Amino acid sequence: MPAVTRLGRATVSQEEPGDIKPLHEKPEVMKMAVVGATGMVGTVMLQVLAESELFTDWELLPVASERSAGQKVVYRGRELTLMRASDAIAARPSIAVFSAGGAASAELAPLFAQAGTTVIDNSSHWRMHPHIPLVVPEINASVLSAADRIIANPNCSTIQMVLALWPLHRRYGINRVVVSSYQSVTGTGVKALRQLMGERAGENPDKAYPWPIDMNVIPHGGSFLADGYTTEEEKLVNETRKILSDPEIRVTATVVRVPVRGGHSEAVNVELTEEFDLMEVKQMFAATPGVTVVDDPRANLYPMPLFAEGKNDVFVGRIRRDHSQPRTLNLWVVSDNLRKGAATNAIQIAEYLVNNHLISNNR
Repeated sequence: MPAVTRLGRATVSQEEPGDIKPLHEKPEVMKMAVVGATGMVGTVMLQVLAESELFTDWELLPVASERSAGQKVVYRGRELTLMRASDAIAARPSIAVFSAGGAASAELAPLFAQAGTTVIDNSSHWRMHPHIPLVVPEINASVLSAADRIIANPNCSTIQMVLALWPLHRRYGINRVVVSSYQSVTGTGVKALRQLMGERAGENPDKAYPWPIDMNVIPHGGSFLADGYTTEEEKLVNETRKILSDPEIRVTATVVRVPVRGGHSEAVNVELTEEFDLMEVKQMFAATPGVTVVDDPRANLYPMPLFAEGKNDVFVGRIRRDHSQPRTLNLWVVSDNLRKGAATNAIQIAEYLVNNHLISNNR
């Protein structure tokens, strides 16, 4: 029998001489499940996974609803059959990336976790649980351990904002953030995209929003709360504090839905604790992994959804001092909400887990 050594919260098996496997025996292939593989974010997750060299030799388990099980999806040029969640759990993948909605995550994530799978969940269900890590890898991947079985992927608008805020908070400290986000219809889902494109074509499509979205902006994202704010605005407040590990940061948000297919934009006003140098700020952004600076107003160069769509970076521009009060900065932040705002961030978490040996091979 193998001897067992416990290192922190991980368990490592040390093979005795009699347990050594023959040299010709091939190691079993690592497996990853994508739960919600046919959805808008799930489809992009498959694209991002296909672009990652790290998962080239992994077996993919695409999971969908009972209704869709047995249908096909294309991954890396091959047709794969959609599985039921129960079959994927029985296959015991090392990682399961979820984008199937909060109800599915609440029910299925613990079942995968009990099977030894590390779950990376894109819904809002687990984000504010005190013992569940909420992770943007460039900022706080170091909080992850081998004991974490459920990891939360933040809201799309939060991810892009905190990636811009992180170097500022680390260098100067942040007192207050005022953000207005201009969110594309794909943040709502495929029904909203169909509404926009249908209205643009002169049709009368099913409504994802209470008002027309083409040729309009709607100051309404998520559901309204008793205090007049929305759930999308509340996420920007609470998730920012959790990711930056600072409950004292004051954040106020307004979410607006705009007739854009892909890419969220944010006007961010940041009051810092210490005085800043504008050139140093721009240099910090340029040196931040995952951030691209587009800031040349004289040449009409600034971030726009038109150019961010399909890219993994967060784009920062219109970097300027707020002259109305001291130690305050204005930023314009844009990112593809389906990429870095969802799929890319989740796959980057998976890459970190693998590269740092924080997952198990569930053979």
